[in-house]
Amino acid sequence: MAEAHSAVAFSFTVDDEGVNVRLNHEALHAVWQSGVRSWKKRLGRIKNQFHNGVYPASPASWLFTLTIVLAFYMAAIDPSFGFISFLQAHVPGMEAIGAPKSEYIGCLIYSVVLWFTFILLFKYTLKALLTYTGWMHEPRGKVSIITKAWLLLVKLLEGPKPRLYSYQGSLPKLPVPSLAQTMKQYLRSVRPLCDDEKYQRMENLVQEFKSGIGRKLQWYLVLKSWWATNYVSDWWEEYVYLRGRSPIMVNSNFYGVDAVLRHATTNQAARAANIIYAMLQFRRLIDREDLGPIMLNKTVPLCSWQYERQFNTSRVPGVETDTLKHVMDSKHIAVYHKGRYFKVYIYTKGRLLAPCEIEVMLQKILDNQDEPAAGEKHLAALTAGDRIPWARARADYFAKGVNKASLDAIEKAAFVVALDEDEQNFDRDDPNLLDAFGRSMLHGKGYDRWFDKSFTLVVCSNGRIGFNAEHSWADAPCMAHCWEHCMFLDDAYGYRDDGHTKGEVTTQPPNPIKLQWELPEACQAAISNSLAVAQDLINDVDLHLLMHDAYGKGFMKKCKVSPDAFIQMALQLAYYRDAGKFCLTYEASMTRLYREGRTETVRSCSVESSAFARAMENKSVSKAECIKLMRKATERHQDGYRAAMTGGGIDRHLFCLYVVSKYLGIESPFLKEVLSEPWRLSTSQTPHQQTDKLDLTKNPDLISAGGGFGPVADDGYGVSYIVAGEDMIFFHISSKRSCAETDSKRFGRTIQRSLQDLHELFSP
Repeated sequence: MAEAHSAVAFSFTVDDEGVNVRLNHEALHAVWQSGVRSWKKRLGRIKNQFHNGVYPASPASWLFTLTIVLAFYMAAIDPSFGFISFLQAHVPGMEAIGAPKSEYIGCLIYSVVLWFTFILLFKYTLKALLTYTGWMHEPRGKVSIITKAWLLLVKLLEGPKPRLYSYQGSLPKLPVPSLAQTMKQYLRSVRPLCDDEKYQRMENLVQEFKSGIGRKLQWYLVLKSWWATNYVSDWWEEYVYLRGRSPIMVNSNFYGVDAVLRHATTNQAARAANIIYAMLQFRRLIDREDLGPIMLNKTVPLCSWQYERQFNTSRVPGVETDTLKHVMDSKHIAVYHKGRYFKVYIYTKGRLLAPCEIEVMLQKILDNQDEPAAGEKHLAALTAGDRIPWARARADYFAKGVNKASLDAIEKAAFVVALDEDEQNFDRDDPNLLDAFGRSMLHGKGYDRWFDKSFTLVVCSNGRIGFNAEHSWADAPCMAHCWEHCMFLDDAYGYRDDGHTKGEVTTQPPNPIKLQWELPEACQAAISNSLAVAQDLINDVDLHLLMHDAYGKGFMKKCKVSPDAFIQMALQLAYYRDAGKFCLTYEASMTRLYREGRTETVRSCSVESSAFARAMENKSVSKAECIKLMRKATERHQDGYRAAMTGGGIDRHLFCLYVVSKYLGIESPFLKEVLSEPWRLSTSQTPHQQTDKLDLTKNPDLISAGGGFGPVADDGYGVSYIVAGEDMIFFHISSKRSCAETDSKRFGRTIQRSLQDLHELFSP
């Protein structure tokens, strides 16, 4: 193949005339450019690490410090209180240099020491200030004097133009809640789910745990919090994600869909090229740390740690536990089309390929008529099935030769692109189309997404797009940030009138390289077994996407209710109507106010929310009383959300106590029961407008329809929602067909009815 020949920098032959060496100057130039780019990235990382290490000061501030020290010293004023003289007298070699050079060197050393002292003072003062969370608990629009003073101090200490990781060293550690506080909150959260007898039993278990083994487990956890950067995150990643042996497709991975209100082009290669280029631009922002950290209220930084593994990352299966493999740089992407895999280089002559050049390469793949190798078409089913068979197959059949080289090409790619053969559409009058769209992104056919990759970009045959993301490397907000950025850039790049990308191809881009596979019958049998497992899982998924456009965030704000709390109360009411009872409800909240923070649980079902739902179903309760109960429930929910964000949640604390108990070999009846309780209603809000570039007021049709996940409990619902602007909400509802008690479309209709009733409740 031509591309294989061009990959060889030189060749030689031996004959009776001697050795004849033939150089391929183009390949050598490519090797040179690759090395230059690699060194540029290394130097850039060193520069960024230094910048972040001295932040909130700047490197230029050292020159200012040195100038001040020299000015005072030249004016016969010793700013060091004798330290410079001490250096002259005791540093070896200083006497030999003699004055005034020794004095200047002493000033130089002192200015460095002084500069670093101030840096540490600023950094740790800022860290101490960021532990204050009182601002979150104040009524909206009312700011106390303490908070105003705090805001002023934070603003004074924050440096100019922070980079992505500039605040990492100033973020506080996640605090460990007190055992008494967690036990109290736990009992309060389960009260609406228990009758008096069961609640009394739980009280006894809590008291026994709190006064017994709980104290010992808490002590170990506090000890870990002193030593570790974050006492939760490493155990959460390992035990919740990487040690899971069941399929990650549907059970763990999540998905996102297109901005369905706009269809800029139906050209598959063109749309893929623009989005690929936009994603590579986002990767460049991360690599160079030009992507600024997300700041709450433009003041409080969120942890950016999760962005590190967004690209060039893959999950590697193991028999007992999986691992995450991340490479610092990747010069290619992997593309799947019609059962074939291709390695596509994204750089040429030291520069990133333009969208029009990427389109040319992708079109070559779409036009390619080569048949897949035996077993290649369904190969990715290994990543969709159980983890242990995949780990064994990987060790047996992908450890050497062409299979290893091809697998490396996928796992070391920046990301995977799936060019689908099927169309996906959106029509307000046909909700089934949106359901099919979501199913395609959640699981596809079970073999056309590389589920182990940090994410797979999916491009449908008519230009619609979506993604499927692996969950262990980060949480949904990071992927949503990238997706939102790509929506903006896709619109900015635009398309020609004929649907193709803009720009002219000036240099012939590299040819895609078709990956080679040699899969024996035993390996193909393992692939078939994993595919059967995946198809059973797919057939059991009941997914429904609901577009609610009767009202949105605008109306909720007029009611003076938090939009998230408003929707959570609608979900509580809907579940009560659907199931005739209440259930343990999970809402994901972030803990990124703390270093390496991930998520915490907000227990949305509360004493107050259940009282509100019962009142709504009781015709004898007045409208005014229902509003009063609604406000009380939403205020309680907001308190729980704030507590979760500020380290006062209970579920990660209970999880870590359970992990410690397992390490110590101690059985706790209380922890065993708590950790086995099913989340029959698992919910999550998809964040948007994380970048200020996307103006939804001017471009309301650029909002993504959000994304979702599979059901968490066999007899429950998974509900993800995105408040898409002022007048629209998208819900992604999942459940299992095998459960006779759940029905995603029925639950969607119940949510619609609940939202309508809440609208009537607050309408004059």
